[in-house]
Amino acid sequence: MFSPSLFVVPVIVLLAFALLVASVKILRQYERAVVFTLGRFQSVRGPGLVILIPFVQEMVRVDLRIKVIEIPSQDVISRDNVSMKVDAVLYFNVVNPERAIIQVQSYLPATSMLAQTTLRAVLGQHDLDEMLSERKKLSADVQSILDSQTETWGIKVTNVEIRTVELTENMVRAIAKQAEAERDRRAKVIHAEAEFQASQTLVNAAKILSSTPAAMQLRYLQTLTEIGAEQNSTVVFPMPIDIIKPFLELFEKPAQIVGSNGAGRAPLLNEVKSEV
Repeated sequence: MFSPSLFVVPVIVLLAFALLVASVKILRQYERAVVFTLGRFQSVRGPGLVILIPFVQEMVRVDLRIKVIEIPSQDVISRDNVSMKVDAVLYFNVVNPERAIIQVQSYLPATSMLAQTTLRAVLGQHDLDEMLSERKKLSADVQSILDSQTETWGIKVTNVEIRTVELTENMVRAIAKQAEAERDRRAKVIHAEAEFQASQTLVNAAKILSSTPAAMQLRYLQTLTEIGAEQNSTVVFPMPIDIIKPFLELFEKPAQIVGSNGAGRAPLLNEVKSEV
């Protein structure tokens, strides 16, 4: 004869096992449980063993490890009207599980969307040169803005890294031309500075040599030594003007005498002509 107890006992065992599974939860070290009692927040529990009242309490698991999100490539227009594509990587973690579950519906996509809009807003306030040369500073600015906005969600943004800045081919060629022109400008400036320093050094050397006549003589002898060491057949001998000046004065005196005599004879000839 069939006994009802044979059917009831297995059902009771299965219900007890189901209630045990529903009431006993095990959380890992990096997990926390946000417990709700009849829909109202009660506490944050974990890690380890967590016991819940079936049909009365429920929990939501929250992972506290640092999460990495790739920010998709964003179309950005810089302050100097240059269009480009920029992508980045976002690192963040949950520090307050209660706020992460209660204050925002889904903190993971919300943080990703906020990072995209913040990246476009921050980079749009800077020129192209600043984006290329001050990438670390711009990443820090984006990180600080995101951290201040996600603080109410119980999320800590630890780092933001701008990975690539993609430009059009025309802009790449323009930047290459600009870099080449900048190198030419630097080369000319360096050459001009070298000429100026050399001329200044020559002026200082001339002042020193002019103040000491013996130094000029030593320099002259050193120059002759250098010319002789090269086995040259032609020697340029500089003649000081002071040595030639007496000879020039001798040549000038006869010319002055002839000029004065010629000026004195002219009146005599005029007198003779008048008498005739």
